Amino acid sequence: MNMNPILAIDGYKVSHREQYPAGTTKVYSNFTPRSDRHFHSPVADGKLVFFGLQGFLQWFLVDLFNAQFFARPEAEVVDEYQAVMDSYIGKGAVSADHIRALHQLGYLPLHIKALDEGSKVAMKVPVLTITNTLPEFFWLVNYLETVLSAELWKSSTNATIAHHYRTICERWAEKTCSDISHLDFQCHDFSFRGMSGLQDTAQAGCGHLLSFKGTDNIPSMLYARDYYTQGQECFIAASIPATEHSVMCMGEKESEIETFRRLICDLYPNGFVSIVSDTWDYWRVITEYTRELKTQIMAREGRVVFRPDSGDPVEILCGTCADDDTRADRTPEEKGSVEVLWEIFGGTVNDKGFKVLDPHVGLIYGDSITLERAEEILRRLAAKGFASSNVVFGVGSFTYQYNTRDTFGFAMKATYGEVNGVGRMIFKEPKTDSGLKRSARGLLRVERDDNGDYQLFDEQTLEQEQQGELKTRFLDGKLHGVEHLETLRQRLAAQR
Repeated sequence: MNMNPILAIDGYKVSHREQYPAGTTKVYSNFTPRSDRHFHSPVADGKLVFFGLQGFLQWFLVDLFNAQFFARPEAEVVDEYQAVMDSYIGKGAVSADHIRALHQLGYLPLHIKALDEGSKVAMKVPVLTITNTLPEFFWLVNYLETVLSAELWKSSTNATIAHHYRTICERWAEKTCSDISHLDFQCHDFSFRGMSGLQDTAQAGCGHLLSFKGTDNIPSMLYARDYYTQGQECFIAASIPATEHSVMCMGEKESEIETFRRLICDLYPNGFVSIVSDTWDYWRVITEYTRELKTQIMAREGRVVFRPDSGDPVEILCGTCADDDTRADRTPEEKGSVEVLWEIFGGTVNDKGFKVLDPHVGLIYGDSITLERAEEILRRLAAKGFASSNVVFGVGSFTYQYNTRDTFGFAMKATYGEVNGVGRMIFKEPKTDSGLKRSARGLLRVERDDNGDYQLFDEQTLEQEQQGELKTRFLDGKLHGVEHLETLRQRLAAQR
C-alpha cells in the first residue's frame, strides 16, 4: 500500500485539532477490549490474546510514514493533503500548517506503551496507551485512532480464536493421546480467500501462527518473517501437497480412481499428500477406492490424507448414529470416516486405550469448522474410542471471517489531557449505555495481581503511570522492545 499515511483517517478526524480547548498540549488515550459478549467458545475464559502491534508499528508508523510522508518533498506532501481537504471539506476550510510542521519535524512525536504481545488480557484492561511527546502535536494522538483500531482488532481476535482451538485440541490430546506431536499442525489455516484483501490476510493470519504451524496462508508467513523474526532463522509454518476440486474434476468422474492412483503412486509415492475426496461420491472414495488402493497406500513412506469438504463435519467424521452403537450392519455414513478408515487400514491402541489410525492414512476436514464443532468432533471421537489425533481441522471462513471489532468490543478512548499546563482527568459514561462504553479515568497503570493476571488501575499520578506492565514500544519514530515470534509463542503456550 503506497498511500500517504497522513490521509489514513476517518473524515471527522480532520477537524478535531481545532475543536480541542484552546491551550491543549497533551492527549492521552488507550486501546482496550471492552467485552467478549459476542465471542462464543466452549473454552471461554473472558480473556483476549493481545497480538499485532509490533508489525503495525513497523510497517505503518515507521516504514510507510518514512517512505510516503517524511521522505517525500515537503511541498508535495502538503499540497496533496491540501488538495484532498479542499475537495472533501471545502476549499480553504482546512489548514495544512500542522501537516507541514510534522513533516519538518521528521518523525512521529508519539509514545506508545503496550503489554507484551502473546499475553492474555481480561476485558476492560487496556492493551496499549498512546500520547504525544511534543505539545504542539497533541492532535496526532487520536488522529491515528481509526487506523490503529482497524489494524489491531483482527490480529488479536484471530490470535485469540487460534488459542482456543489449541486449548481444545490440547485438552482432548491429554485425554486420548500418548503422542502429542500432531498438535502444532492439528488446525490448518484455510482463511486466505475469505479475508478482506492481501494486507488483511497477511496481518490477521499471522495471529493463527502463535498457536499453530500449519497454514496455507503464505502471506501471513511472510508477514511473520518480516516483522517478528528480526532476520533470524525460524520455523514459521509449513504445508503439504494437496489437490483441489478442479484437479479432480479434470480427471473426470469415470476415472476418478485413476486420479487417486496417479497421485498416490506416481506424483507422490512418498511423503504426505492431501486429496479432496467429495467431488462426486465421498463414501465411495472412502470405502471402495481405499480398499482397491490399500496395497499401494500401505507401501508408501508417508500419509494419504483424505479431505471431505461438504456436509455436516461432525457427522462426516464421527457418523450419524449414536456413539455407542456397534451394530455390524451400520452404513458407512452411520459409522463416520474415522471408523471406516479404521476398519480398512487398522492401526494401534495407544497407552491411554484409544485407537490411532495407521499412519499411512489420515483425515482433514476444511469446511465450516467452528470452535464448537471442533470440540464436538473430538468429544465424539473419544466416545467412540478414537484418539483426537486422528483428524486435522482446516479452519477458514467460519473461524476467522465471522467476527467484527465488536467481537471483543475494541475501542480507543482518551482518558487524560492537559490544557494550559494543567492536567484533566477525562472520561465518558453515557446514561443511555449499559455500562459497556464507560471509560477509565485519567492516567492508567496495569499491574499483575497475585494470580499473574493483568489488573487496571486508573486515576494514576504521572509517577505511577510510568510503572507497571505497559512498556515502551514506540517512541519518537523508533520501535522499542522488539520481540521474536518464538518468544510470543512460548509466552502464550505458558498461559494455556
